[in-house]
Amino acid sequence: MNDTLAGWLQVLALVIALGLSFRPLGGYMARVLTADHHGRAERLIYRAGGVDGDADQKWSVYLRSILAFSAVSVLFLYAFLRLQNHLLLSLGMRPVSTDQSFNTAASFVTNTNWQSYSGESAMGHLVQMAGLAVQNFVSAAVGMAVVAALIRGFNRKKTERVGNFWVDLTRIVLRVLLPLAFVFAIVLVAAGTVQNFHGIHDITTIAGGHQSLTGGPVASQEAIKELGTNGGGFYNANSAHPFENPNALTNLIEIYLMLVIAFSLPRTFGTMVGDNRQGYAVVAVMALIWGASVAIVTANELHSISSTAGHAAGGMTEGKETRFGIWASALFAVSTTLTSCGAINSSHDSYTPGGGGMTIFNMMLGEIAPGGAGSGLYGILILAIVAVFVAGLMVGRTPEYLGKKLRGREMKFASLYILTTPVVALVGAGLAMALPGERAAMLNSGPHGFSEVLYAFASAANNNGSAFAGLSANTVWYNTTLGVVMLVGRFLPMVFVLALAGSLAEQQPVPVTAGTLSTHRPQFVGLLSAVILIVVGLTYFPALALGPLAEGLHR
Repeated sequence: MNDTLAGWLQVLALVIALGLSFRPLGGYMARVLTADHHGRAERLIYRAGGVDGDADQKWSVYLRSILAFSAVSVLFLYAFLRLQNHLLLSLGMRPVSTDQSFNTAASFVTNTNWQSYSGESAMGHLVQMAGLAVQNFVSAAVGMAVVAALIRGFNRKKTERVGNFWVDLTRIVLRVLLPLAFVFAIVLVAAGTVQNFHGIHDITTIAGGHQSLTGGPVASQEAIKELGTNGGGFYNANSAHPFENPNALTNLIEIYLMLVIAFSLPRTFGTMVGDNRQGYAVVAVMALIWGASVAIVTANELHSISSTAGHAAGGMTEGKETRFGIWASALFAVSTTLTSCGAINSSHDSYTPGGGGMTIFNMMLGEIAPGGAGSGLYGILILAIVAVFVAGLMVGRTPEYLGKKLRGREMKFASLYILTTPVVALVGAGLAMALPGERAAMLNSGPHGFSEVLYAFASAANNNGSAFAGLSANTVWYNTTLGVVMLVGRFLPMVFVLALAGSLAEQQPVPVTAGTLSTHRPQFVGLLSAVILIVVGLTYFPALALGPLAEGLHR
């Protein structure tokens, strides 16, 4: 079978698998978020935490609960990393430095999973399992809880209540993430992913050399890392490491896992608002952007006219695993940068200007196609509100979305949400380029070096976590700055999302009339897609022009 046919077949298999999961998983998550009863284990957790499982919270209380939970999580994980040499299963690892502990704690709590360390040489098994993997579950659940609150804002009327964060968090972890992660961890083990408690073993290679291999509970962490769109690798090479991602089958499973929840959540949205057509419209926009990005990156890597050597080789193979090839690498790169996953199976730094630039642009879109677990859906719903507002301006009518009027207050929250991430990313990148010492961390000069820095801050601000792999980011300045960017990029947008949810929930729904914009038709799909591209293009085009676009023209 030639590479082209194999590439098309894996894309087709992925699309079919996602399509088959859309209705059952999306419907199941809607039932979880709207269920009236509490499970026995859930009631025990509520009792232990002093939570009234039947009490709803105002949006401000919901937000304070998220911030308090996340602050405690950062402190707990920071202490875990600083004290790991005193813990069981530490494998003799030293305490992580203060700046790197802060960066890592901020990274995993914000669902970013940026790593400025090598996992196999810096973290013991207990820290990986009880510290990092636990955050993989709860940080994903936080994002899904926020979008649940926003959907309730559309559903409810004349109330200040948008749900109970502690109930949402518990249900999502126990009923959605844990069962799926358990099943797929077994699947990955059966397919060849490592799962043990071995320490570091020195072996003799076939050539007579010596090599140190680290085992560990890899499959269990791999499953939730992809499922929760976290992305932090057990090993430094992440999903390019054969212990994490041993073959083409596990590679396809991992891509499926990072996409399945985010692509199924629009069904959850449609079910909860009582109109599944709304979910179909949202998922259509996600699929259009994802498909276009896959086509652009794959074409750039296969037909690398900007590189004579790459063109002669039949594609850009530098930085790509021979086990996967160009098609699977490009598919993985697009899926990981269009979600908040950040796992990688190839070096994005080695991609062509067009392919590498597209991975940056994917993150700059806000990771909404399909985006992270929860964060992708609430991001695209904010842009849908902007699209409805634009349509209302064109016809001179007060905009309405799902029966709720979009007044000045709602548009302010939506506008602040859209502006937050670009400001954080671009200011951070600008500071790095203005400081001579931080510019020295670039391994390349010129536009490609700038792309490395721009990628890092776009990744941190959008809570992606992948890197161009050409930036020496393990410095006090980068660890601290990127940690702050991750925290602001994660939690400040949540403030505006939950404030918007509260504002919508307080309204009395308005009836649908002949002049109401239909937000489930193909015209709206096209309008929303255009608004997404225009808003992102106008915001980031100058920065992209200095980086990947300039590099492509130079070559």
